Amino acid sequence: MNLLPYDSETLVSALSKEEVLSHLNRVTREVNFLDQRTQVRGDIVFNGLVGQKGFRISKVVDKADTFLPLILGEIEATHRGCILFINYRLFPGALFFIAFWSIILLAFTAFYSFLIPNYGYATICFVLGLANYVVAMYFFNRQVKASRKVFHQLINFQMKD
Repeated sequence: MNLLPYDSETLVSALSKEEVLSHLNRVTREVNFLDQRTQVRGDIVFNGLVGQKGFRISKVVDKADTFLPLILGEIEATHRGCILFINYRLFPGALFFIAFWSIILLAFTAFYSFLIPNYGYATICFVLGLANYVVAMYFFNRQVKASRKVFHQLINFQMKD
């Protein structure tokens, strides 16, 4: 389990950079959540953007998931295929959520430790802050594992053409 909301991997594919981008483009849709027509699922596996140099995607989910990772990828062409550099990160809003509550609870820990000495409350605040962070990292790592599995199935290119 990672201690930070970040993971990375490097994949090698025998397919060309253009083939990888084309396949990713077929299973990725840019979604406007205010327009119901763009939310049709079909064969779409990822939401996001696929460009000429890389992609910025996330797994399609039926309900909101705070700890769903953002998958950032760069693709480099080689003479025998391509290399994919993949980074899994928390979305900025989720990262703000974790940082905000961790800082608030650490501030209360310091407050109850030094300004108004009440070590029981300080301990409770510290344990809550630690539990918040551990639970967030657990759910993030679980979602990275699920997203990685979907992405690896996609990279195996079991095409249905």
